[in-house]
Amino acid sequence: MPALTLASEAQYLKGAGPRNASLFAKLGLNTVGDVLFYLPRRYEDRRNLPPIGNLRAGDVATVKGRLVSFSARPTRTGKTLMNAVLRDGSGSISLVWFNQPWIRRRLEAYEGLVIAYGPVRAGSRGLDMMVQEWEILDEDSEPDDFARLMPVYGLTEGLYQGGMRRAVADALRQCLDSVEDGLPPQILGRHGLLGLRKALESVHRPGELIDSAEGRRRIVFDEFFYLQLALAMNRADTAHELGIPFPISSLLEGKKPEALTVREPGPSSYGRPRAVAAVEGPAGTLFQESEAEEHHSVPLWDQIHAILPFELTSAQRRVIGEIWKDMERPHPMNRLVQGDVGSGKTAVAACAMLAAVRCGYQAALMAPTEILAEQHDANLRRIFQPLGIDVTLHVGKLKSRERARARQHTASGAAGIIVGTHALIEEGIEFRNLGLVVVDEQHRFGVLQRAALRDKAAGIPDVLVMTATPIPRTLLMTEFGELDSSIIDELPPGRRPIKTHSRTLHDRDAVYAAVRKLLQEGRQAYFVCPLVSESEAMLAQAAEELYERLRTTTFSEFSVGLLHGRMKPAEKEAVMEAFRQGSVNILVATTVIEVGVDVPNATVIVIEDAVRFGLAQLHQLRGRVGRGSEQSYCILIGDATSEEARARLEIMTRTTDGFAIAEEDLRLRGPGEVIGTRQSGRAEFRYGNLVQDGILMQQARETAIAVVDKDPELSGAEWRGALDRVKERRTKLATVTIS
Repeated sequence: MPALTLASEAQYLKGAGPRNASLFAKLGLNTVGDVLFYLPRRYEDRRNLPPIGNLRAGDVATVKGRLVSFSARPTRTGKTLMNAVLRDGSGSISLVWFNQPWIRRRLEAYEGLVIAYGPVRAGSRGLDMMVQEWEILDEDSEPDDFARLMPVYGLTEGLYQGGMRRAVADALRQCLDSVEDGLPPQILGRHGLLGLRKALESVHRPGELIDSAEGRRRIVFDEFFYLQLALAMNRADTAHELGIPFPISSLLEGKKPEALTVREPGPSSYGRPRAVAAVEGPAGTLFQESEAEEHHSVPLWDQIHAILPFELTSAQRRVIGEIWKDMERPHPMNRLVQGDVGSGKTAVAACAMLAAVRCGYQAALMAPTEILAEQHDANLRRIFQPLGIDVTLHVGKLKSRERARARQHTASGAAGIIVGTHALIEEGIEFRNLGLVVVDEQHRFGVLQRAALRDKAAGIPDVLVMTATPIPRTLLMTEFGELDSSIIDELPPGRRPIKTHSRTLHDRDAVYAAVRKLLQEGRQAYFVCPLVSESEAMLAQAAEELYERLRTTTFSEFSVGLLHGRMKPAEKEAVMEAFRQGSVNILVATTVIEVGVDVPNATVIVIEDAVRFGLAQLHQLRGRVGRGSEQSYCILIGDATSEEARARLEIMTRTTDGFAIAEEDLRLRGPGEVIGTRQSGRAEFRYGNLVQDGILMQQARETAIAVVDKDPELSGAEWRGALDRVKERRTKLATVTIS
């Protein structure tokens, strides 16, 4: 048989074989290279090789001795108990196996040396060892291959550690020397990293645990670094694309942007006959010349101060400045704005959209739900109506006539600002000159969905994504690595921190009494449940059942409304409007209110069965209150029966800092769950852990950015070994969706 290569099938390795090939494949181990890079989950320290006479119950040890007897007998459950007595010069111990008939065939007539590993316990006739692993030894063999730091690999049913270890050992013996190191020496030296071959040897056959840790560190760095190189190259590509250089500096000075030119009269932007010359934007938007002169004679900040009923915080002004600076560049903006609930992200987005419209372009805002889209539509209409800017809503529930009108306004350019859900990327919707795309709660949309919206633009639009879900720093470097990031880290003046309390089910009556007092003072309340209707599978408070109980008994003197995802759109809209207007005092809801519902008079939210919600959801739900100047409260009702549930409730009561909560959520649940899907494609790593390896990720990111800044195409000879791995990563990034 010819010598094996990294590309050879794994079945040709000793310990694998054709019989185990399908089991190796279940673990994704199809080639010798796959096996070589399959790292142990942990290690067993078998170097403790005491004389048998020194063993005590409770020890976990390795023993070596001569087999002096073997017996097998059935148990009352129908299984077979096998027992072998092992003896050395200091004493004897009974080795015990359950229901492993093949052991009988090997040991029944054997009287030689055996080495075994496992926990020791007191038996009826002395000490027993519950054998986890064992081997037969030759008379002249040393136990070093067994009594050492032993790697423990993840397995699948039917596959055993011994076979996996033999396969790895064979891969090391035959193919380790053919492993190419993709990192140049200067990168290894800068971060104190092992060479790749040494790293693989260290993780599979460590002399000490620190050796395995150093080997793993190198392999994790590779995984992080190749991803960050791919992200940095994507960013570099975007930086070379030609986008829209919005002339915002002119607007700030109250001057007409130089890009606007006068053209002959045409149809009015509001469907009326035009009697004067028109101003044409860079992609053809029409404004009345008198209107254009009027708008552009007022500095942009003055327009903003006139339409916003509050003063922007210094954090909002800083982020707006970062966005405008991006918009002025000739390359497409790709910026993520993070802001905790209530920090004023919508106002920031409105300033960006106003700048786009004043430069002659349309701006689109896409939201994940119809409720949130309608909320944005209502808010933006209030903001932009005084400026004569048309805001058009696209949602699935529109009637045919309304839908046709909305599409006509969007296609003609009459609509300066377009708001909608995923309906915005339907084939029937066309834009006249889309220049800015704002995506709210971006983690709920796929990369391909955002690309489809960009494809409808006049060229490559600027993209601004917003999220009220604080993103842990390490996730920000992976899931959103192509985006520049801004953080609104200041709440508007007058906002008071929400007081959060955790209460047990037995405290429910006291909680309801406190809520009644707030209602009597004229405030409103949310009650949130995890289910729509009763389910025997979950002992959770159902929204419909709670609604009936609160409406008919507990709070019968107040008006109670119900809101959940199974209701018809018109029903949901009617209930929400009644709650906004104050004619409904209590809103019983599911997590449909998690994002975007803004009722300043609602000052208390009671979350039933709070232990069934994740930290991010609890924080988002809490953000439905505290939106006015009155003191607000969040009451978490539920009995924590696990350590994780207790930890979630404890941090919710300890802090309202969304970023601290996000970091704790990452620690408790892991990146796949935090980002919202196990198919995120970036947050799941084969080797690295974003919680414990965050510093290594930062080092990989900084190094990758420096490398790509110097050599954007990785054309240097030192990167020849890395190029294929980076290309593979970039291909995967192009097809990943986050939803």
